[in-house]
Amino acid sequence: MAEIQTNGRSYESLLEKVLSMNIVSSDYFKELYGLKTYHEVVDEIYNQVSHVEPWMGGNCRGPSTAYCLLYKFFTMKLTVKQMHGLLKHTDSPYIRAVGFLYLRYVADAKTLWTWYEPYIKDDEEFAPGSNGRTTTMGVYVRDLLLGLYYFDTLFPRIPVPVMRQIVSNLEKMNLPTKPSGSTGDMSRGSEDTARRPPSVKASLSVSFGQRAPHRASTRGSSPVRRPPPSGYDRNERDEPQRRSPRRSQSRDYYSDRDSDRQRGERERERERDRYRERERDYGNDRRSRRDYESSRSRRSDYEDDSRSRHDRRSRSRSRSRSVQMEREPTPKRDYGNKEKAAAASVNSNLAKLKDLYGDASNQKGEEGYGTRRDSSSEEVIKLGGSSWR
Repeated sequence: MAEIQTNGRSYESLLEKVLSMNIVSSDYFKELYGLKTYHEVVDEIYNQVSHVEPWMGGNCRGPSTAYCLLYKFFTMKLTVKQMHGLLKHTDSPYIRAVGFLYLRYVADAKTLWTWYEPYIKDDEEFAPGSNGRTTTMGVYVRDLLLGLYYFDTLFPRIPVPVMRQIVSNLEKMNLPTKPSGSTGDMSRGSEDTARRPPSVKASLSVSFGQRAPHRASTRGSSPVRRPPPSGYDRNERDEPQRRSPRRSQSRDYYSDRDSDRQRGERERERERDRYRERERDYGNDRRSRRDYESSRSRRSDYEDDSRSRHDRRSRSRSRSRSVQMEREPTPKRDYGNKEKAAAASVNSNLAKLKDLYGDASNQKGEEGYGTRRDSSSEEVIKLGGSSWR
C-alpha cells in the first residue's frame, strides 16, 4: 500500500520539542505501546478523546490524549488507504480531526489542498477546544490551512507560493481567506491562559506526569493582568499615598538596574581597552620580529655575496698560476754529464792514490809469479814503479 507523501522530516521533529518530550515521557503514551494496529488506535480515539488541543485542559500540566494518540500515528506511518478511513470516519468527529492534524504535520505542503479540498465545506459540528465552543469541520479545516498557531503550539510553516495558491482557491470558492479562530488565537498566548498557568511549556519545571498545584497558587506568577481588588477607585485622593511604597520600590529597582547596566558597560569598556592593548602589543611584536628577520636576511645575503666574491678571486688566482706554469717550460736536467763528471773525479782520485802509495797488488804479483802478459799480446804497464814504461 502506498504511503502518504511526506515533507521529509522525522516524526521526532514534527512537534515542538517541549511538547514532543512530554508526550514521550508521559505515562499514558507508555501505555499505548500495547496498541499494535491501526484499528486499536482508532478505537482508543473514539473512547478517550474529548478535544484536540495539544495540552491538557484545566489545572493539569501535560500533553493531551489526542496528541499522544496522534504521536502514536506518527510512529506507525499511515498509508493513503488508512488516511482516507480516518477522514471519512462516521463514528466520531475527533477521529477525523486527528486525521486532519496528521496531514497538517506530516504531509507535503503541496499536497495539503488535494487532501483538504473535499472537506472545506463539511458541516459536521464539534468542539475542537476544551472550552466547549463548537464549529464546523469545514471551518476547522480552513483554519488548519490558513493558521500557523494552534492552541499555543506551532504548525510546520507552509511555503509562501503554496499559501498563495491555497488563498486563491478559497477565493474562487467564495470562502473566507482569514482564520476564524476555531483553533485558538492566531498568536502566542491566548485569552484562555487566565484559566491555566501563564505558559504550559514554561511551567514544566514540575516533573513530567505530576499534577500541577492549585490555580490559586499559580495565579501570582501569571503574566495576565489581574483585575483590581474590589473597592479600588482610581479617582481617590489617597491613591498616591497607597502607591508610593510601590513607586519607591520600582524606583529602587530601576536605579539598581541602571547601576548594574552602567557597571556592565564599564566592564565591557575595560575589556575592549585590554583587547586593544593586546592587539597593539601583538602588532609591535610582529613588526619587531619582521624587522629582525629582514636584518638577518640582509646580513646573510651580504655574507653570501662576500663569500662568493672571495671564491671567485681565489679561483681566478689559481687559474692564472696554472696558466703561467703551462707557459714556462721546465728546464731539462742532464743526468749523463753529471755521472761522467763524477766518474772522472773518481778516476783522478784513484790515480793520485796510486801515485802516492803505489800498486800493492802489482808488487805482490811480480814477487810471486813474475811479469804477465795477457792473451792479447798487449804490453802491460806496471804501476807503482819508479817510472812509467
